[in-house]
Amino acid sequence: MNREPIALKREVDAIQIPYGEPVKLPAGSQVTIHQVLGGNFTVVTDRGIMARIDSWDADALGEAGKLAQAEAAPAAPAKIDPNQPATKDGVVKAVWDQLKTCYDPEIPVNVVELGLVYEVKVEPHPSGQGYSVDVKMTLTAPGCGMGPVLQMDAVAKLNAIPGVKRANVEIVFDPPWDREMMSDAAKLQLGMM
Repeated sequence: MNREPIALKREVDAIQIPYGEPVKLPAGSQVTIHQVLGGNFTVVTDRGIMARIDSWDADALGEAGKLAQAEAAPAAPAKIDPNQPATKDGVVKAVWDQLKTCYDPEIPVNVVELGLVYEVKVEPHPSGQGYSVDVKMTLTAPGCGMGPVLQMDAVAKLNAIPGVKRANVEIVFDPPWDREMMSDAAKLQLGMM
């Protein structure tokens, strides 16, 4: 990935990392793309601010943003044919696949491989149409300001699954997360093996 500074083509709303606070990055600001995961960009500004720019704002990064997004595109999650009734097993698989596209913007490993997802429940929705999805997940640190951002990201991705009528993601801290919860692949990727 090109690590050359890029001038933002327009003002963009971003989320400051690790605080989770909204920040406006003005047009012309110099940013360097640090990583592109789950379609979102982690950038460092010329003022030393680390921020997440959402995928729908890739145009603010110009051609470099589009190129970086294409290079780092995650594998497509399991598809459920919207013209066919969704099965519970199909929705469960799609939920796990979608959660694998959610990343902490500071760590290049998805929330599933990090061991942050504690529970996934898929039940028929009370209306009789589709399914309700309830997920319990945690954070690597209880005070992480990015928790609400990860939570909203997961909810949006789960609600996009055909057959899902309602998705809820609850952030929990019991049991506390530790690095032993990571998959071997995550530990290897982060140089912990």
